[in-house]
Amino acid sequence: MNSTPIQGECAPGFEQVRAVFEDNFAERGEVGAAVAVYLRGEPVVDLWGGIADAQSGRPWARDTLVCMMSVAKGVLALLVHRLASQGVIALDQPITRWWPEFGAAGKHTITLRQVLAHVAGLPYADGLPRGSLYDWRRVTEALAAQAPAFPPGEVRCYHSATMGFIVGEVLRRATGTPIGELLTAELCGPLGAEFRIGLSPSEQARCATMIPSEGNILDIARAKPESLFGKMWFPIADDEDFNSIAWRSAQIPSANGHGTARGVARLYSVVASQLAWGDPGPVGLPALREGIAEQWAGREHSTGMFWRQALGFFLNWPPNRPMGPNPAAFGHSGAGGAQGFGDPDSGLGFCYSPNRMHSGIDIGPRATPLIEAAFACLQTLNLTSRNSLAKRTN
Repeated sequence: MNSTPIQGECAPGFEQVRAVFEDNFAERGEVGAAVAVYLRGEPVVDLWGGIADAQSGRPWARDTLVCMMSVAKGVLALLVHRLASQGVIALDQPITRWWPEFGAAGKHTITLRQVLAHVAGLPYADGLPRGSLYDWRRVTEALAAQAPAFPPGEVRCYHSATMGFIVGEVLRRATGTPIGELLTAELCGPLGAEFRIGLSPSEQARCATMIPSEGNILDIARAKPESLFGKMWFPIADDEDFNSIAWRSAQIPSANGHGTARGVARLYSVVASQLAWGDPGPVGLPALREGIAEQWAGREHSTGMFWRQALGFFLNWPPNRPMGPNPAAFGHSGAGGAQGFGDPDSGLGFCYSPNRMHSGIDIGPRATPLIEAAFACLQTLNLTSRNSLAKRTN
């Protein structure tokens, strides 16, 4: 029986999500976490519980922020497609249009589309020392000078850290605003969604303490520094545990997004509802549809895993990247088990954000039961289609 107090709200009909959330603490080793489900931009599940900091015993609070790792890639992609829909950037123009120095070493034809699809051939930058990942200028200058590891457009290789730096530098040059400030001003702030790239000292005080697990991305990188994955993460500090001031305050758009589950679930629900209903939203519909269109499906080079890739988003592919029953669902997972996505058929947005990290490179045993429970509730309430949901929300 679970003795961990669970706080928050759960709409009638979604009690199964709460029950599974409680089971995660009782049976699956959860320490602290939050889960949120939004429908058509409105919350139906907003729960949190457990311990935010195991050393002090500080409990998880409503406003606790947590690092969601690569969940940030999907949020960043929403910003990219918003600016593309406004004509600020163009996905198929060479990056050198905004960043001339990037054309060095045979990269003059690389586009944002290739970076977002992880086929640009730039999964790492050579020559960066330990600890340099937190220095925006140093990383972007190294990427500008870097020769592609693979011919651009030919190899599906996850740009684990580099995607955010490349995209972020293009957006900075196109708008004149650093990526963290731009994300808040253009996307998260107007929608009231708490999600940040780079935290202030007061925001850091609200952070959950991450509990890295054996076999996490840093362990893999440290064990084999000459491997492809080792090169991707070599510039991170050798003693980084995802809790340092440097990690929390830096702008690492692929990996160090911090926020609340409700913030990410709301973002995805709003854009999913644009697709399902034509509701107002932050991204023009043509650009949004282009953003979630499948670019490739199959084996990824660095991990050997199989997935479906859109432009900055994963697409639904159980069991590694599960997002419910709809193949068109889109979002992004984060190392350690966090998951955020939207379902364009129901207008559902989902996010799960734990502080105890799962060891593997899939999303782990705690997120999947929550996702399954959310869609089981939709099925029971007959809210799995646009017509049935319209009767409830109109």
